Amino acid sequence: MNFYAFSFCGAELLALGTGALFWPAERLLVVSDLHLGKSERMARRSRQLLPPYETRDTLARLDALIALHDPACVVCLGDSFDDLDAGHALPEAEVMTLSRLMAGRNWVWIEGNHDPGPLEFGGTHLSELTTGPLTFRHIAQEGARGEVSGHYHPKTSVPLRGRVVTRPSFLVSETRLILPAFGTYTGGLRSTDHALTSLMGPGAYAILTGPLPCAVPLRA
Repeated sequence: MNFYAFSFCGAELLALGTGALFWPAERLLVVSDLHLGKSERMARRSRQLLPPYETRDTLARLDALIALHDPACVVCLGDSFDDLDAGHALPEAEVMTLSRLMAGRNWVWIEGNHDPGPLEFGGTHLSELTTGPLTFRHIAQEGARGEVSGHYHPKTSVPLRGRVVTRPSFLVSETRLILPAFGTYTGGLRSTDHALTSLMGPGAYAILTGPLPCAVPLRA
């Protein structure tokens, strides 16, 4: 199966190979750092032109996940749009796709550093959300427990058959869980970077995304 099952602060979770998180008992799907409209924002701010199809691709992958898992609630962990203007500039077809995905389910937009204000897409806009033992927010906070966050776009490298493979990854410790970025045009921070190892602490591990998600120790 294309997931890795694990326990976190009393919740039984699935790290999906796509980089999304699913909580079956709550029928809750979590994605982080969609960065919708990134190509538009880069063209507008820096005149750097990228193929303008990343939002369509990101939404298509999210559509497939929603069809497969039928969540009652979708939580977007911030930086859902590359900035507020990128959100307003989404083509009509992509706005309609997003509206269809949101219909009939609870949809929560967690505020990120790229999109700190509400957008005109409906749903609920929160700085953080607590459900049972878990709290969902964009950026990890010191001393938190049961925290699920994003922001860092973690990626992990492992040796495989004589070469090094690097994949987006979940980072898991006893008290916090950091999701990889779900957006198509998103880079990543190596999980061995001090900014991440100092957050996760001893005993943490990474869950690599891909066709066969697997867990490896997180090493400094």
